[in-house]
Amino acid sequence: MVGLAAGVVVLLLLVLWLWRRTRRLGRRLDALTRGEDGRDLAAVLDAHLDKVFAVSSEVDELTVRTAVAEANLRRSFQRIALVRFNPFEDTGGNQSFALALVDANGDGLVLSSLHSRTGTRVYAKSLVGGRSEAALSDEETQAVRDAMSGQTVRTNAAG
Repeated sequence: MVGLAAGVVVLLLLVLWLWRRTRRLGRRLDALTRGEDGRDLAAVLDAHLDKVFAVSSEVDELTVRTAVAEANLRRSFQRIALVRFNPFEDTGGNQSFALALVDANGDGLVLSSLHSRTGTRVYAKSLVGGRSEAALSDEETQAVRDAMSGQTVRTNAAG
C-alpha cells in the first residue's frame, strides 16, 4: 500500500510538471501566433494576405504601365547621328550638317543645314524604315546609316 501511495505521489508530481510545461508552451505559442496588437493567428494571416493582394495589384498595374512605356519608347527618337561637313570650298569649319533622328523602326527625319557665305539653308526629309521618298545627299545617307548603327557624330573632310 505504501508503494501504491508513493507511485500515486510520483504520478501526481509528473502530471503537475507536465501541466506547468504545457502551460508554458501554450503561452509561448500564443505569443508567437499573436500580432503586435494582440490579434490571433488568423487575423495576422488575413492582414498578410491583404498585403500580398495589394502588392500583386500594384505589380499588375506596373506591368501595364511598363508595357505602355515600352510602346512609347519604340516610337521615340532613340537613334541620333550627326554628320558635319563643308559643302563649299570657299567656307570652312564644317558648319553644315545632316542630323538623323530615328526611332526603333527607322522612322523619323533627316534635318540638313547647308552653310555658305551668303546664308544658311535648312532642309527636312522624312524617313520611314530608314528610307526617304526624297533623294538624300551623301551626308544625309551617312547620317541615317550612322543613326541606324548607333554611331553618333562624324565629321567629313572638305567637300
